[in-house]
Amino acid sequence: MKPRVFFAFVAPSLALMILFIAVPLVAVFVQSFQITQQVYKQVTVETCTPGFVTQNCVQETKSQAVLDENGKPLVETRFVGFANYLELLKPNAVMKAFAPGGGGFAALLNIDFYKALRFTLTFTFVTLPLVLGLGLLVALAVENTLRSLRGPLIFVTLLPFIITPVIGALSIRWLFVGDGIMTAALQHLLGHKVSVFSNGWAIEALMIFYRVWSVTPFAFVIFYAGLQTVDNDTMESAIIDGATRLERLRYVIIPHLMPLIVFVALIHLMDSYRVFEEVIGFSSQSYRISLQWLTYDFLIPDNTGNRSIPRASASSMLTMIGIVILLVPLLRRAWRDHKRSC
Repeated sequence: MKPRVFFAFVAPSLALMILFIAVPLVAVFVQSFQITQQVYKQVTVETCTPGFVTQNCVQETKSQAVLDENGKPLVETRFVGFANYLELLKPNAVMKAFAPGGGGFAALLNIDFYKALRFTLTFTFVTLPLVLGLGLLVALAVENTLRSLRGPLIFVTLLPFIITPVIGALSIRWLFVGDGIMTAALQHLLGHKVSVFSNGWAIEALMIFYRVWSVTPFAFVIFYAGLQTVDNDTMESAIIDGATRLERLRYVIIPHLMPLIVFVALIHLMDSYRVFEEVIGFSSQSYRISLQWLTYDFLIPDNTGNRSIPRASASSMLTMIGIVILLVPLLRRAWRDHKRSC
């Protein structure tokens, strides 16, 4: 293909990526080093009240918003360096937490950023092996079942992936919150009142369960498609040589599916590190928050109508840095496999 023709095909997608990805990313990066505030001025106001002979006058100094020529509050943006990042990371509070008598990790997790980071990392690394393992297990089960049953099985397996994430999270929550069906069943079995949503660990377990349940079908589809390309001659040779099912899985199937396993892991890491729907769906803000939710919380207007856009920008950049750090090992492996196959 000629370079001119190639550029003609790529140019529209490239322009949209620059417009909707690169430009906002650069804007967020710049905003993370700035702070935007309303401009106030100090004014002296004299208040007088009637007196017996003379008026009683009191002077006090107040802060008054400066208005522009259109009567709107005037704002200014200034460069503050890493102040927004330090406000998030709170290094002084971290040092105090690990000082003698500071409380250690318990005190560290009282800081919003580290509380969100702990849950985000736990959520990511617990769901990843479960999604990969269950997806492969379901794919192998469907591959080895009767052909007449594969269609209905695939349809049933894909149902969780079709449900909108927030709706699915709400559905699981309604089973356990208050007098939900599952709560009533647990109370009947245990013989005493159960309040699932008063325990942070229980909410976290439900959120992890929901993510595994909803994402496993994606891994299943990828692995099932990969199983269709396994070399039959290699598999038959392994059977003739007396390899057991586990040995065939370990030495034939998994090496063949390894590029797909890396692909699913990449997608899942990027998606789970940005966990947000579960926090909203399960209303876990009092117990468990994620880095993505923390960014969202900064963008909610406070009582004065102001939003902490600079801190939200810093939180977004730290989240992106975390995703890159998680993806580097998998990307290096994918690159080595690519060079080895060339």
